[in-house]
Amino acid sequence: MSERFKFDISATDGNARTGVIKMQRGEIRTPAFMPVGTAATVKAMTTSSVRATGADILLGNTYHLMLRPTAERIDRLGGLHKFMNWDQPILTDSGGFQVMSLTDLRKMSEDGVEFRSHIDGSRHMLSPERSMEIQRLLGSDIVMAFDECTPYPATKDETRVSMELSMRWARRSRDGFNSGKEHADKSALFGIVQGGVHEDLRRTSINALTEIGFDGYAVGGLAVGEGQKLMFEVLDFTMPMMPTDAPRYLMGVGKPDDIVGAVERGIDMFDCVLPTRSGRTGQAFTRRGTVNMKNARHRDDPRPIDETCGCPACSDYSRAYIHHLIRTGEILGAMLLTGHNLQYYQDLMSGLREAIAVGALREHVAAFHEKRLGGDITAL
Repeated sequence: MSERFKFDISATDGNARTGVIKMQRGEIRTPAFMPVGTAATVKAMTTSSVRATGADILLGNTYHLMLRPTAERIDRLGGLHKFMNWDQPILTDSGGFQVMSLTDLRKMSEDGVEFRSHIDGSRHMLSPERSMEIQRLLGSDIVMAFDECTPYPATKDETRVSMELSMRWARRSRDGFNSGKEHADKSALFGIVQGGVHEDLRRTSINALTEIGFDGYAVGGLAVGEGQKLMFEVLDFTMPMMPTDAPRYLMGVGKPDDIVGAVERGIDMFDCVLPTRSGRTGQAFTRRGTVNMKNARHRDDPRPIDETCGCPACSDYSRAYIHHLIRTGEILGAMLLTGHNLQYYQDLMSGLREAIAVGALREHVAAFHEKRLGGDITAL
Protein backbone atom coordinates (compact mmCIF):
# COMPACT_ATOMS: atom_id res chain seq x y z
CA MET A 1 0.00 0.00 0.00
CA SER A 2 1.24 3.49 -0.83
CA GLU A 3 1.82 6.39 1.55
CA ARG A 4 -1.57 7.86 0.57
CA PHE A 5 -3.09 4.93 2.47
CA LYS A 6 -1.22 2.71 4.90
CA PHE A 7 -2.63 0.21 7.39
CA ASP A 8 -0.36 -0.77 10.26
CA ILE A 9 -1.51 -3.54 12.59
CA SER A 10 0.15 -3.02 15.97
CA ALA A 11 -1.31 -5.97 17.91
CA THR A 12 -3.58 -8.96 17.57
CA ASP A 13 -5.53 -10.98 20.12
CA GLY A 14 -7.10 -14.08 18.65
CA ASN A 15 -8.72 -12.92 15.41
CA ALA A 16 -9.04 -9.32 16.62
CA ARG A 17 -6.60 -6.64 15.50
CA THR A 18 -5.77 -3.10 16.51
CA GLY A 19 -3.81 -0.64 14.43
CA VAL A 20 -3.82 2.63 12.53
CA ILE A 21 -4.90 3.62 9.04
CA LYS A 22 -2.66 6.48 7.92
CA MET A 23 -3.97 8.92 5.32
CA GLN A 24 -3.09 12.43 4.23
CA ARG A 25 -5.85 14.01 6.31
CA GLY A 26 -5.10 12.07 9.47
CA GLU A 27 -4.89 8.76 11.24
CA ILE A 28 -7.77 6.38 11.97
CA ARG A 29 -7.34 4.19 15.02
CA THR A 30 -8.81 0.73 14.58
CA PRO A 31 -11.14 -0.84 15.48
CA ALA A 32 -12.97 2.36 14.54
CA PHE A 33 -16.57 3.52 14.68
CA MET A 34 -17.57 6.10 12.06
CA PRO A 35 -20.44 8.44 13.01
CA VAL A 36 -22.86 8.81 10.12
CA GLY A 37 -23.12 12.25 8.55
CA THR A 38 -25.71 11.45 5.90
CA ALA A 39 -26.37 14.97 4.58
CA ALA A 40 -22.97 16.51 5.40
CA THR A 41 -23.85 16.65 9.08
CA VAL A 42 -23.95 14.31 12.03
CA LYS A 43 -27.48 15.14 13.13
CA ALA A 44 -27.73 17.36 16.24
CA MET A 45 -23.93 17.70 16.44
CA THR A 46 -21.26 20.18 15.41
CA THR A 47 -18.14 18.70 13.86
CA SER A 48 -16.04 19.96 16.78
CA SER A 49 -18.36 18.14 19.19
CA VAL A 50 -18.07 14.94 17.14
CA ARG A 51 -14.30 15.24 17.15
CA ALA A 52 -14.33 15.74 20.94
CA THR A 53 -15.90 12.30 21.39
CA GLY A 54 -12.78 10.73 19.84
CA ALA A 55 -14.03 10.09 16.30
CA ASP A 56 -11.25 9.97 13.70
CA ILE A 57 -13.44 9.63 10.60
CA LEU A 58 -16.99 10.40 9.48
CA LEU A 59 -19.24 8.77 6.89
CA GLY A 60 -21.02 10.76 4.17
CA ASN A 61 -23.79 9.59 1.86
CA THR A 62 -23.42 9.69 -1.93
CA TYR A 63 -27.13 9.26 -2.67
CA HIS A 64 -28.36 12.07 -0.44
CA LEU A 65 -25.56 14.50 -1.32
CA MET A 66 -25.91 13.94 -5.07
CA LEU A 67 -29.55 15.02 -4.78
CA ARG A 68 -29.13 17.84 -2.30
CA PRO A 69 -27.17 20.08 -2.44
CA THR A 70 -25.49 18.11 -5.33
CA ALA A 71 -21.90 16.98 -5.56
CA GLU A 72 -21.15 19.65 -8.15
CA ARG A 73 -22.20 22.43 -5.77
CA ILE A 74 -20.13 20.97 -2.94
CA ASP A 75 -17.15 20.75 -5.29
CA ARG A 76 -17.52 24.41 -6.28
CA LEU A 77 -17.61 25.33 -2.60
CA GLY A 78 -14.30 23.60 -1.93
CA GLY A 79 -15.27 19.99 -1.27
CA LEU A 80 -17.09 18.15 1.48
CA HIS A 81 -14.45 18.68 4.16
CA LYS A 82 -14.54 22.46 3.83
CA PHE A 83 -18.31 22.47 3.30
CA MET A 84 -19.03 20.75 6.62
CA ASN A 85 -15.93 21.97 8.51
CA TRP A 86 -14.33 18.56 9.11
CA ASP A 87 -10.60 18.29 8.40
CA GLN A 88 -10.19 14.58 9.24
CA PRO A 89 -10.83 11.65 6.86
CA ILE A 90 -14.29 11.07 5.38
CA LEU A 91 -15.59 7.80 3.96
CA THR A 92 -18.46 8.05 1.50
CA ASP A 93 -20.71 5.13 0.67
CA SER A 94 -21.44 4.52 -2.99
CA GLY A 95 -25.18 5.16 -2.92
CA GLY A 96 -25.92 1.55 -3.82
CA PHE A 97 -27.76 0.67 -0.63
CA GLN A 98 -30.01 3.71 -0.81
CA VAL A 99 -31.04 3.32 -4.45
CA MET A 100 -31.65 -0.40 -3.95
CA SER A 101 -34.07 0.44 -1.16
CA LEU A 102 -36.18 2.54 -3.55
CA THR A 103 -38.05 -0.55 -4.67
CA ASP A 104 -40.92 1.31 -6.35
CA LEU A 105 -38.81 4.13 -7.75
CA ARG A 106 -35.90 2.38 -9.46
CA LYS A 107 -35.02 0.33 -12.52
CA MET A 108 -31.82 -1.71 -12.45
CA SER A 109 -29.79 -2.84 -15.44
CA GLU A 110 -26.23 -3.85 -16.22
CA ASP A 111 -25.42 -0.17 -16.69
CA GLY A 112 -26.55 0.85 -13.20
CA VAL A 113 -29.70 2.01 -11.45
CA GLU A 114 -32.15 4.53 -12.85
CA PHE A 115 -34.27 6.01 -10.08
CA ARG A 116 -36.59 8.80 -9.09
CA SER A 117 -35.56 11.15 -6.33
CA HIS A 118 -37.51 10.68 -3.11
CA ILE A 119 -37.37 14.48 -2.76
CA ASP A 120 -38.93 15.76 -5.98
CA GLY A 121 -39.40 12.76 -8.28
CA SER A 122 -36.63 13.85 -10.68
CA ARG A 123 -34.93 11.09 -12.68
CA HIS A 124 -31.30 10.14 -12.10
CA MET A 125 -28.89 7.41 -13.18
CA LEU A 126 -26.36 6.02 -10.74
CA SER A 127 -23.72 3.77 -12.24
CA PRO A 128 -20.29 2.68 -11.01
CA GLU A 129 -18.72 5.46 -13.07
CA ARG A 130 -21.14 8.13 -11.83
CA SER A 131 -20.71 6.99 -8.22
CA MET A 132 -16.94 7.35 -8.55
CA GLU A 133 -17.39 10.80 -10.11
CA ILE A 134 -19.66 11.97 -7.29
CA GLN A 135 -17.29 10.71 -4.59
CA ARG A 136 -14.42 12.40 -6.41
CA LEU A 137 -16.33 15.70 -6.51
CA LEU A 138 -17.05 15.37 -2.80
CA GLY A 139 -13.34 14.85 -2.15
CA SER A 140 -13.86 11.61 -0.21
CA ASP A 141 -10.81 10.06 1.43
CA ILE A 142 -12.19 6.52 1.37
CA VAL A 143 -14.38 5.76 -1.64
CA MET A 144 -16.70 2.77 -1.70
CA ALA A 145 -17.21 0.68 -4.83
CA PHE A 146 -20.72 0.69 -6.29
CA ASP A 147 -22.58 -2.52 -5.59
CA GLU A 148 -26.00 -4.06 -5.19
CA CYS A 149 -26.88 -4.79 -1.60
CA THR A 150 -28.44 -8.24 -1.91
CA PRO A 151 -31.78 -8.38 -0.09
CA TYR A 152 -32.50 -10.87 2.66
CA PRO A 153 -34.00 -13.36 2.35
CA ALA A 154 -33.06 -14.33 -1.20
CA THR A 155 -32.55 -17.67 -2.93
CA LYS A 156 -29.01 -18.82 -3.54
CA ASP A 157 -29.42 -18.27 -7.28
CA GLU A 158 -30.72 -14.74 -6.72
CA THR A 159 -27.80 -14.09 -4.39
CA ARG A 160 -25.31 -15.43 -6.94
CA VAL A 161 -26.69 -13.25 -9.76
CA SER A 162 -26.61 -10.20 -7.49
CA MET A 163 -23.06 -10.91 -6.31
CA GLU A 164 -21.76 -11.43 -9.85
CA LEU A 165 -23.29 -8.11 -10.93
CA SER A 166 -21.61 -6.40 -7.98
CA MET A 167 -18.26 -7.91 -8.99
CA ARG A 168 -18.64 -6.57 -12.54
CA TRP A 169 -19.53 -3.20 -11.06
CA ALA A 170 -16.48 -3.47 -8.76
CA ARG A 171 -14.20 -3.71 -11.80
CA ARG A 172 -15.90 -0.67 -13.34
CA SER A 173 -15.63 1.16 -10.03
CA ARG A 174 -11.88 0.52 -9.97
CA ASP A 175 -11.50 1.77 -13.54
CA GLY A 176 -13.64 4.83 -12.82
CA PHE A 177 -11.71 5.58 -9.64
CA ASN A 178 -8.37 5.31 -11.45
CA SER A 179 -9.55 7.67 -14.18
CA GLY A 180 -9.60 10.54 -11.67
CA LYS A 181 -5.85 10.39 -11.12
CA GLU A 182 -5.48 13.50 -8.96
CA HIS A 183 -8.09 12.24 -6.51
CA ALA A 184 -6.94 8.61 -6.73
CA ASP A 185 -3.39 9.66 -5.82
CA LYS A 186 -4.53 10.86 -2.38
CA SER A 187 -7.56 8.69 -1.56
CA ALA A 188 -8.42 5.01 -1.21
CA LEU A 189 -10.96 2.64 -2.74
CA PHE A 190 -12.69 -0.17 -0.85
CA GLY A 191 -14.36 -3.16 -2.48
CA ILE A 192 -17.49 -4.74 -1.02
CA VAL A 193 -17.82 -8.49 -0.46
CA GLN A 194 -21.26 -9.89 -1.27
CA GLY A 195 -22.66 -13.41 -1.36
CA GLY A 196 -25.37 -13.44 1.25
CA VAL A 197 -25.16 -16.24 3.80
CA HIS A 198 -23.40 -18.65 1.41
CA GLU A 199 -19.75 -19.50 2.04
CA ASP A 200 -18.93 -20.45 -1.54
CA LEU A 201 -20.44 -17.23 -2.92
CA ARG A 202 -18.54 -15.14 -0.36
CA ARG A 203 -15.34 -16.91 -1.41
CA THR A 204 -16.02 -16.22 -5.08
CA SER A 205 -16.66 -12.56 -4.27
CA ILE A 206 -13.47 -12.20 -2.23
CA ASN A 207 -11.40 -13.83 -4.97
CA ALA A 208 -12.85 -11.48 -7.57
CA LEU A 209 -12.20 -8.39 -5.45
CA THR A 210 -8.65 -9.33 -4.51
CA GLU A 211 -7.88 -9.99 -8.16
CA ILE A 212 -9.04 -6.45 -8.98
CA GLY A 213 -7.18 -5.04 -5.98
CA PHE A 214 -8.55 -2.65 -3.37
CA ASP A 215 -7.12 -0.74 -0.43
CA GLY A 216 -9.70 -2.19 1.96
CA TYR A 217 -12.55 -4.68 1.91
CA ALA A 218 -16.04 -4.21 3.28
CA VAL A 219 -18.47 -6.97 4.19
CA GLY A 220 -21.82 -6.03 2.66
CA GLY A 221 -25.19 -7.70 2.68
CA LEU A 222 -25.33 -8.21 6.46
CA ALA A 223 -27.39 -6.46 9.15
CA VAL A 224 -30.30 -6.62 6.70
CA GLY A 225 -32.59 -8.80 8.79
CA GLU A 226 -30.69 -12.05 9.17
CA GLY A 227 -30.14 -11.68 12.93
CA GLN A 228 -26.99 -11.60 15.01
CA LYS A 229 -26.44 -15.38 15.18
CA LEU A 230 -26.44 -15.80 11.41
CA MET A 231 -24.41 -12.62 10.92
CA PHE A 232 -21.69 -13.99 13.20
CA GLU A 233 -21.79 -17.33 11.40
CA VAL A 234 -21.18 -15.56 8.09
CA LEU A 235 -18.31 -13.58 9.59
CA ASP A 236 -16.83 -16.78 11.01
CA PHE A 237 -16.36 -18.27 7.54
CA THR A 238 -15.77 -14.98 5.71
CA MET A 239 -12.98 -13.45 7.81
CA PRO A 240 -10.40 -16.23 7.24
CA MET A 241 -10.80 -15.78 3.48
CA MET A 242 -10.18 -12.01 3.50
CA PRO A 243 -6.78 -10.31 3.07
CA THR A 244 -5.02 -9.86 6.40
CA ASP A 245 -3.07 -6.72 5.45
CA ALA A 246 -6.06 -4.54 4.55
CA PRO A 247 -8.81 -2.99 6.71
CA ARG A 248 -12.08 -4.91 7.01
CA TYR A 249 -15.26 -2.86 7.26
CA LEU A 250 -18.62 -4.26 8.37
CA MET A 251 -21.19 -1.93 6.85
CA GLY A 252 -24.18 -0.66 8.81
CA VAL A 253 -23.34 -2.36 12.13
CA GLY A 254 -24.54 -1.76 14.69
CA LYS A 255 -25.58 -2.46 18.25
CA PRO A 256 -22.80 -2.52 20.85
CA ASP A 257 -22.82 -6.31 21.22
CA ASP A 258 -22.80 -6.66 17.41
CA ILE A 259 -19.66 -4.54 17.29
CA VAL A 260 -17.93 -6.41 20.09
CA GLY A 261 -18.64 -9.78 18.47
CA ALA A 262 -17.48 -8.55 15.07
CA VAL A 263 -14.24 -7.14 16.50
CA GLU A 264 -13.58 -10.56 18.05
CA ARG A 265 -13.90 -12.00 14.55
CA GLY A 266 -11.46 -9.55 12.94
CA ILE A 267 -13.49 -6.52 11.78
CA ASP A 268 -11.70 -3.14 11.87
CA MET A 269 -14.31 -0.53 10.91
CA PHE A 270 -17.99 0.11 11.60
CA ASP A 271 -20.73 2.64 10.93
CA CYS A 272 -24.34 2.84 12.08
CA VAL A 273 -27.07 5.44 12.53
CA LEU A 274 -28.14 3.84 15.82
CA PRO A 275 -26.35 6.13 18.30
CA THR A 276 -27.54 9.32 16.61
CA ARG A 277 -31.05 8.11 15.82
CA SER A 278 -31.45 6.83 19.37
CA GLY A 279 -30.27 10.15 20.73
CA ARG A 280 -33.08 11.90 18.87
CA THR A 281 -35.68 9.49 20.24
CA GLY A 282 -34.73 9.64 23.91
CA GLN A 283 -32.61 6.50 24.19
CA ALA A 284 -29.21 6.56 25.89
CA PHE A 285 -26.54 3.85 25.68
CA THR A 286 -24.72 2.96 28.90
CA ARG A 287 -22.38 0.25 30.14
CA ARG A 288 -25.41 -1.48 31.70
CA GLY A 289 -27.59 -1.32 28.61
CA THR A 290 -29.97 1.23 27.15
CA VAL A 291 -31.96 3.79 29.11
CA ASN A 292 -35.21 5.37 27.92
CA MET A 293 -34.97 8.97 29.10
CA LYS A 294 -38.66 9.52 28.37
CA ASN A 295 -39.63 7.32 31.32
CA ALA A 296 -41.23 9.14 34.24
CA ARG A 297 -38.85 7.56 36.75
CA HIS A 298 -36.14 9.99 35.63
CA ARG A 299 -38.06 13.19 36.29
CA ASP A 300 -36.76 13.72 39.84
CA ASP A 301 -33.42 11.91 39.46
CA PRO A 302 -30.43 14.20 40.15
CA ARG A 303 -27.84 11.64 38.97
CA PRO A 304 -26.10 11.71 35.60
CA ILE A 305 -27.09 9.18 32.94
CA ASP A 306 -23.82 7.35 33.58
CA GLU A 307 -21.36 8.56 36.21
CA THR A 308 -18.44 6.92 34.36
CA CYS A 309 -19.05 8.95 31.17
CA GLY A 310 -17.25 12.23 30.58
CA CYS A 311 -19.58 13.69 27.95
CA PRO A 312 -21.32 17.07 28.57
CA ALA A 313 -24.69 15.38 29.18
CA CYS A 314 -23.22 13.34 32.03
CA SER A 315 -20.75 15.92 33.33
CA ASP A 316 -23.05 18.92 33.43
CA TYR A 317 -26.68 17.75 33.59
CA SER A 318 -28.97 15.46 35.55
CA ARG A 319 -31.28 12.76 34.31
CA ALA A 320 -34.14 14.92 35.52
CA TYR A 321 -33.10 17.80 33.27
CA ILE A 322 -32.52 15.62 30.22
CA HIS A 323 -35.86 13.90 30.85
CA HIS A 324 -37.47 17.34 30.90
CA LEU A 325 -35.81 18.32 27.62
CA ILE A 326 -36.88 15.12 25.89
CA ARG A 327 -40.47 15.28 27.15
CA THR A 328 -40.86 18.91 26.08
CA GLY A 329 -39.26 18.34 22.67
CA GLU A 330 -36.41 20.76 23.26
CA ILE A 331 -33.62 20.54 20.68
CA LEU A 332 -30.98 20.53 23.40
CA GLY A 333 -32.24 17.14 24.56
CA ALA A 334 -31.45 15.55 21.19
CA MET A 335 -28.07 17.28 21.12
CA LEU A 336 -27.05 16.09 24.59
CA LEU A 337 -28.23 12.51 24.11
CA THR A 338 -26.67 12.22 20.66
CA GLY A 339 -23.37 13.48 22.03
CA HIS A 340 -23.61 11.03 24.92
CA ASN A 341 -24.31 8.09 22.61
CA LEU A 342 -21.44 8.95 20.30
CA GLN A 343 -19.17 9.23 23.33
CA TYR A 344 -20.34 5.80 24.48
CA TYR A 345 -19.52 4.30 21.08
CA GLN A 346 -16.09 5.91 20.93
CA ASP A 347 -15.35 4.77 24.49
CA LEU A 348 -16.46 1.27 23.46
CA MET A 349 -13.96 1.28 20.59
CA SER A 350 -11.19 2.73 22.76
CA GLY A 351 -11.70 -0.01 25.33
CA LEU A 352 -11.55 -2.69 22.64
CA ARG A 353 -8.35 -1.21 21.19
CA GLU A 354 -6.69 -1.11 24.60
CA ALA A 355 -7.74 -4.66 25.44
CA ILE A 356 -6.39 -6.04 22.15
CA ALA A 357 -3.14 -4.14 22.61
CA VAL A 358 -2.41 -5.86 25.94
CA GLY A 359 -3.81 -9.28 25.01
CA ALA A 360 -6.79 -9.02 27.36
CA LEU A 361 -9.68 -9.04 24.92
CA ARG A 362 -11.33 -12.18 26.30
CA GLU A 363 -11.51 -10.72 29.81
CA HIS A 364 -12.64 -7.35 28.48
CA VAL A 365 -15.47 -8.89 26.46
CA ALA A 366 -16.54 -11.03 29.41
CA ALA A 367 -16.75 -7.91 31.59
CA PHE A 368 -18.69 -6.09 28.86
CA HIS A 369 -21.34 -8.80 28.73
CA GLU A 370 -21.46 -9.19 32.52
CA LYS A 371 -22.21 -5.50 32.98
CA ARG A 372 -24.92 -5.54 30.35
CA LEU A 373 -26.50 -8.63 31.87
CA GLY A 374 -26.74 -6.61 35.07
CA GLY A 375 -29.61 -4.69 33.48
CA ASP A 376 -30.67 -1.09 33.14
CA ILE A 377 -28.25 1.29 34.86
CA THR A 378 -31.16 3.25 36.29
CA ALA A 379 -31.89 0.30 38.57
CA LEU A 380 -28.54 0.83 40.36
